[in-house]
Amino acid sequence: MELPTGYVTALDAMNRHVNSARPDAPVQIERARSPLLAPARRAAAVALRRLADRIQPRPAPAAPRCS
Repeated sequence: MELPTGYVTALDAMNRHVNSARPDAPVQIERARSPLLAPARRAAAVALRRLADRIQPRPAPAAPRCS
């Protein structure tokens, strides 16, 4: 074999891949990441909502009816 390091790396990767589907496979707990842009997104949403409320056309006043 010309590259024994590649052989060992390939065997290690294959073993990890095959053993990952087993019921007793080691599990890494996924940590919930705190959203970094949440405050900025919330501020942008509030600003856009206020802008939309300001530029939205208002309904025309009802014309007086003659009875």
